Amino acid sequence: MTLAVFALCGFAMALAAPFLPIWRFRPGGWLAAGVPAASFVYFLTLVPRIGDDEVVTASWNWIPTLDVAFALRVDGLALLMALLVSGMGALVVLYSGAYLQGKPGLGRFMAYLFGFMGSMLGLVLAADLITLFVFWELTSITSFLLISFETEKPEARKAATQALLVTGGGGLALLGGFALIGIEAGTYDIAEITAGGGGLAESSRYLPILVLVLAGAFTKSAQFPFHFWLPGAMAAPTPVSAYLHSATMVKAGVYLLARLHPALGDTTEWTVALTAFGSVTMVLGAFIAVHQTDLKLILAYSTVAALGLLVLLLGIGTDLAVKGAMVFLLAHALYKGTLFLAAGSIDHGTGTRELGKLGGLARAMPITAAALAVGAVSLAGFGPVLAFIGKEALIEAVLHFGQAGEAAVIGAVVTGGTLFAVAAGMLGRLLIGAVRAPHHPHESPWEMLAGPVLLSVLSVVFALAPALISGGLVAPAAAAVAGEQVKVKLALWHGVNTALLLSLLSLAIAAAVLWNAPRLRPVTARIADAAGPLRPGELYYTSLLNLNRVARQQTRLLQHGYLRLYLAITLATAVALTVAAIAVRGGVELDNSYGDIAFYEVIIAGVIIAGAGLAIRASDRLTAVVALGAVGFGVALVYAFFGAPDLALTQFLVETLTVLLFVLVFYRLPRLANVSPVPTRVRDAALSLAAGALMTVLVLASITQTSDHTLTAYFAETSKPVAFGRNVVNVILVDFRSLDTLGEIIVLAVAALGVVAMLKLRREDSP
Repeated sequence: MTLAVFALCGFAMALAAPFLPIWRFRPGGWLAAGVPAASFVYFLTLVPRIGDDEVVTASWNWIPTLDVAFALRVDGLALLMALLVSGMGALVVLYSGAYLQGKPGLGRFMAYLFGFMGSMLGLVLAADLITLFVFWELTSITSFLLISFETEKPEARKAATQALLVTGGGGLALLGGFALIGIEAGTYDIAEITAGGGGLAESSRYLPILVLVLAGAFTKSAQFPFHFWLPGAMAAPTPVSAYLHSATMVKAGVYLLARLHPALGDTTEWTVALTAFGSVTMVLGAFIAVHQTDLKLILAYSTVAALGLLVLLLGIGTDLAVKGAMVFLLAHALYKGTLFLAAGSIDHGTGTRELGKLGGLARAMPITAAALAVGAVSLAGFGPVLAFIGKEALIEAVLHFGQAGEAAVIGAVVTGGTLFAVAAGMLGRLLIGAVRAPHHPHESPWEMLAGPVLLSVLSVVFALAPALISGGLVAPAAAAVAGEQVKVKLALWHGVNTALLLSLLSLAIAAAVLWNAPRLRPVTARIADAAGPLRPGELYYTSLLNLNRVARQQTRLLQHGYLRLYLAITLATAVALTVAAIAVRGGVELDNSYGDIAFYEVIIAGVIIAGAGLAIRASDRLTAVVALGAVGFGVALVYAFFGAPDLALTQFLVETLTVLLFVLVFYRLPRLANVSPVPTRVRDAALSLAAGALMTVLVLASITQTSDHTLTAYFAETSKPVAFGRNVVNVILVDFRSLDTLGEIIVLAVAALGVVAMLKLRREDSP
């Protein structure tokens, strides 16, 4: 229970946040940050237990018939992610209180932020695939709300819609993958699935499972060709970018791949897919980042590169690679959180994020500049920072990668050199030279400095004393991913080795990129222009435009305004699908034992048939109404003779009122006229006969089926003692299914209000 409280307390804050008065005052952010800080402290207390191979769980039955439970589980991987989500969440809430102080909608923003926090914690702690999927979709919805927070900005609305469509589409694919996993493994419990009980890698469904899971993970973690939504999401306020796009949401896809690695990994398909897409994403993100001038876009594309690197390591899948992935996962959250928060501080203190308009901030904003410098050094992967250890682990992993290892090494070195050039260019423009800014630069409030300073300090401390994280965090997380114990020994200095020499080679690449940047920009611009319509972002917008065009054409085709055709299409579709289903099943068994047929049953059936025929052939409306009334009264007699007197009484009343209303209304209408051509009438007759014949077949077939009377017996036994009613049908309507009845009453009431409103408008328009 304690686990659930600290894991899901964000949802309680999300519900309360819009109504709390604390946002009017500066300390409001301090108080709100206490909620995720408390969760962080709780998860921190679990480190010794998880380090001793203990697992903390909480579970409640959710859908027992499908073996689905609402279950939470803390192992090494979940603990690492939970610490990142809650720790970064506390810093971002504190930061947001100052960053957005005085702006309208702060309570709404905090509600979205806490909702996302709860969703993300639920995702990383979920012990059941269905539970994980629910939280997965909640992160997409809450991130949409956060990105579009400044609703008055078209770019924010556009970016939020793009992110939702891309990640939401991936979520649909992921649901299909989870369904197949559940069918194949016989369970949705993640621990059982990753233990190998399902034998997914040997399953005939392995390939479709892998494709669907990768589609969900790649869209969430911005892998090529779905990377374009992440830079667009920079339209969100900076705290959102720092939280969602450095440590949490964009890591969800990576987390999923890591979580399912024991079940789906170590196959040729897994290795080829992840290393190929990861490598392309890594190089592409670094390449695009070099040419950006907006600080947040630089960080966005470098994040794309880092996510590609993590996917590459999970694709390699060796113990070295898994260890490197966990180290870099932590290092990236620390330094990218530092950089995003520092970027927001610079924007807050200068009024711009454009590198060309800034300079000399080392003197004007020394604390922000110091944190930015540590973050940039981490981005470059050099110096006494945790990212350097992660980079060394990456190079070691690709050096020992047997399949296409040379290509992976080249990609890693080129990416490292390019990111070093990005970091060096960013530091050179921002911190050195004369002070330049659109507005007089000033240091940000302490709430906005606490995050970047603390994260940058941790990057250095963990590098100088890696034992703080190696045994308690990295080793358990790596073991959860690898499915076995992984030896983790981290050190800042390993001596002169191949990895170090390749790191030095990346320095040479960085120098070449910086030196030739003026000459490279026109070349890369021409390449980008040539790619034009083939770029994934352009393909997305083209697809969206074509989809809208098809929707408009389809609407014009189908929504033509002819009720007769609507009914014909609906009936024809229903008949065709039902007949197809029967054919696939090999036919149906019909009950031909009609028993004794009473004479009054024949008379009633004859009245109903005659009434229906007369209604069709009637030349005036009054005759048609009377004929339809005869059909209705005949049905009421059927109810009465077969043991449903209450339904019969209801039917008699309804038919009486209907006939009276029809007569009153139709009396004022002109006589009927045969306006339909013969082919139309033949079509309608054939369709009606087909629908009637099909329903007859289905009724006869249903008689042969053995029904489950459990629910019937329950209603019959409990109507009197529980609902205090003897009429079981009435009790079902007003007690057991009272919400359904209430909904129907509301529908009728709304329809009546609509009619009253229309009549009122008509009277007002009358002369």
